[in-house]
Amino acid sequence: MRSPVDFKGQIYRRLKEYLSRDRTGIRRALLALFIRMKIWTIPQIFEQLKQHFTISYHSIASMVGIIASRIGILRVRKSMDSNNTFYEMKEQYLDLVSGLVTS
Repeated sequence: MRSPVDFKGQIYRRLKEYLSRDRTGIRRALLALFIRMKIWTIPQIFEQLKQHFTISYHSIASMVGIIASRIGILRVRKSMDSNNTFYEMKEQYLDLVSGLVTS
């Protein structure tokens, strides 16, 4: 059985590799949004990032999906009363993400 330290190390490696392929800075900007405010929807993220980057709505949704599923630092919550899906940074990874985004 893996310890929490092992999980955090694995998350760190995945995130570092993910950010190493960031040529435009959009991945860092996306993660910086989650550091600044922990809960977002795809439309909110799109509105923020389209001001600085030329990007499609589907590209944003894809990036958030990868961060949530493959890297595992986001919690996904579906709203019962609307069709919105909320993405929330997991608290235990906030310091790790902050360190990588600012470096």
